[in-house]
Amino acid sequence: MNNLHGLTLFDFFQKNALQHKNAAALHWDGKNISFQALFARTCALTAGLAALNLSPNARVAVLAKNHPIFFELFGAASALNLCLVLVNRRLSPEEMAHIIEDTTPSVLICDAEMEAQAETLAAGSDSLEHCFVIGKDTDRLYPENTAADQGLADQADPNAPYIIIHTAAVQGKPRGAVLSQENIILANLQIIHTFGLDPSKAYLNILPLFHIMGVNFGIGMFMAGGKNVIVEKFDPAKCLDFIQEQKITIFGSFPPILTNILDLISQEKGYDLSSLEIAAGLEIPDTVKKWEAATPSKFWTMYGQTETSGLITFSEYFKNPGSAGEISPLARIAIADDHDNILPSCNVGEILVKGPLVFQGYWNADDLNAFTFRQGWHHTGDMGLIDDKGFLFFKGRKAEKELIKPGGENVFPAEVEKAVVTHDAVDKVCVFGVPDPKFGEGIKAVCTLVPGTSLDKDELIAFTGTLIAGYKKPRYVEFIDEMPLAEDGSIDRAKVKELYG
Repeated sequence: MNNLHGLTLFDFFQKNALQHKNAAALHWDGKNISFQALFARTCALTAGLAALNLSPNARVAVLAKNHPIFFELFGAASALNLCLVLVNRRLSPEEMAHIIEDTTPSVLICDAEMEAQAETLAAGSDSLEHCFVIGKDTDRLYPENTAADQGLADQADPNAPYIIIHTAAVQGKPRGAVLSQENIILANLQIIHTFGLDPSKAYLNILPLFHIMGVNFGIGMFMAGGKNVIVEKFDPAKCLDFIQEQKITIFGSFPPILTNILDLISQEKGYDLSSLEIAAGLEIPDTVKKWEAATPSKFWTMYGQTETSGLITFSEYFKNPGSAGEISPLARIAIADDHDNILPSCNVGEILVKGPLVFQGYWNADDLNAFTFRQGWHHTGDMGLIDDKGFLFFKGRKAEKELIKPGGENVFPAEVEKAVVTHDAVDKVCVFGVPDPKFGEGIKAVCTLVPGTSLDKDELIAFTGTLIAGYKKPRYVEFIDEMPLAEDGSIDRAKVKELYG
């Protein structure tokens, strides 16, 4: 194809190498990596992946903690029209196997910690032809003497599948949300505009790069010519050290990140946090008040989904208390009733979205896509209202898409219930979210047992953790004698929450 009107992420790698040269693009393992050096590495990886003779739009799965190779892969995949499958490394082996089976990647790149899991995935997959372990054999993907100016992205298609991130289970199993380069570029331009990102800024990259927020903030800061300080795993002491040393201006946060950092600040005085401007994410009001009292930064609240390429509302937390922010420039949002009729402002209904940030659809799910995109809108499954000032207020999930968000992760009750009821002693179960002092929201399972059996709460929690990711297992379990039922014999979820929530 002729890419006359297209713009790719690879173009940003090339532009930044020209404009910012020796400025730090990444900070990793105590060293800075310049934009020029990152571009050279990205070009080499592009050549190395091209030498594998992958088919057009082939998938490359990534299973790793945060590492500079993510950025090199973002650039190389952009140039070669490859699609990156970003696998949540916290998932259970069965959930990872589903993602590999669903997307049929040709290549799997993992870190040393996930090597054994990657070998198991490869052994069970007919599609995986190449597996590489970061720091062990990935050097083979970087041929020497690779020219930096090859017109590598001239044939790239900004609208082709570029990233697949599997969201919480829809219809009982995780679905891969497909995003294009154009989706990502436009979403990140909003972030650059909203947060004033530029070459003087530095982002503390603690959110995982397999998560849409990690992708948004990480690539957004890179596109703006700023510095990404990559953190492999969240550690409050290391984060505070990085904020001082690297003059961090912004980072993203889900519970309990802020609480853990605040606890350390209260114990050890003297941290220089003067560079901080913004923390952004999800939090409760008391924690935000403490944060803004202890630091010079403002906390920003927001709303978005993987399916909307990330964030589509933003504002300072207390600009309109209780809201999820103002509608972003590139999103059109409406509120609809159960019959898809658009409602006037200040009415509660399903949040609908249209515009260039809407994802390409779920991978291999034509029927689900037709339903999700009906009437020319993306139906989020979330409930909300828009006030007369244009602020969005989140009002929970639709009943059939009820969602729990422990620590910012997405968990559908249905997938937890499916695991819990697998236990031989469990007769019926109802799972829902409850307030949690550490993670913001916790998972509770209310169960009835098969007559004549007994079961310990901790035993059930441990059992569930063998079937699904650890963050999805219940933190709270309550056994009851009789499950409230509706007239049709189904579990009366509203009554269960009322009695045991």
